[in-house]
Amino acid sequence: MAILQLLYSAILGIIQGVSEWLPISSKTQIIVSSTYLLKLTFQQAYTFGLFMEVGTFAAAIIYFRKDLLRLVQVLAGSKDKMKRKLFSFILIVTVITGLIGVPLYLIAESITGIALGIPMLVLGLILLGDAALIRYSRQRKGKGVTARKLENLSVKDYLLVGIMQGISSLPGVSRSGITTSTMLILNVEPDEAFRLSFTAGIFASAGAFLLTLVASRHNVATSVAAIGLSGLAVAIVTSTIVSLFLIDFLLKVAGKQKIVYLTAALGVIAVASGLLYLVFGL
Repeated sequence: MAILQLLYSAILGIIQGVSEWLPISSKTQIIVSSTYLLKLTFQQAYTFGLFMEVGTFAAAIIYFRKDLLRLVQVLAGSKDKMKRKLFSFILIVTVITGLIGVPLYLIAESITGIALGIPMLVLGLILLGDAALIRYSRQRKGKGVTARKLENLSVKDYLLVGIMQGISSLPGVSRSGITTSTMLILNVEPDEAFRLSFTAGIFASAGAFLLTLVASRHNVATSVAAIGLSGLAVAIVTSTIVSLFLIDFLLKVAGKQKIVYLTAALGVIAVASGLLYLVFGL
């Protein structure tokens, strides 16, 4: 039985490590898989899904440690323009995410079953549109029209990304998918969009974890009891390792022409996942 629990933990860690960075909503995947494997209720599984972000949070800190150091340098008084620009982006996006995300989290327990598929389906269609936009922007770039980077973004752009990230607190909405899509629609260079989305996600994950501990302590205790402390450790370590590999892969592909095909593929995956939920209620 103990070996089976550890196997379940590793499976959940892999699911979290993969789905966090793809547009298929890690919360939804963990809700479904932990409900099936651990026999949790929807509310307990939803809480467990947010709690599982510890592993992906750790991976993002490791991978983006240089960007985080730049934020610390700004707090220490650095006047570097780009470092301060990154700091402003992270600060505004995080504050708006909290203002939007906390209320949505508190009402999320009323969202169950078939409703999970709708946001995923919509996001998939948006990603397919993104693929067309990236292809179009690359063609424009060849004609001398360049895509945007962080230095070209405005406070209005920051606010929009923060709102979209806040909405991702709902089950069925992929945080990385919705924030990356938003920036791609804003004509941000694909590799920059992925990098900014993943970096901003560090603070969103930290906030989600703390909110889970404060607002859902009973569900946290039940979820941890179902998998055990050793099982939880295995799940978190597994998700951290898987996340490191996947972040590196996505960022490398994002800077190449293949990003068009990757984005389209992610869109197809999200649409297929949404349809599965709508048709079968999985």
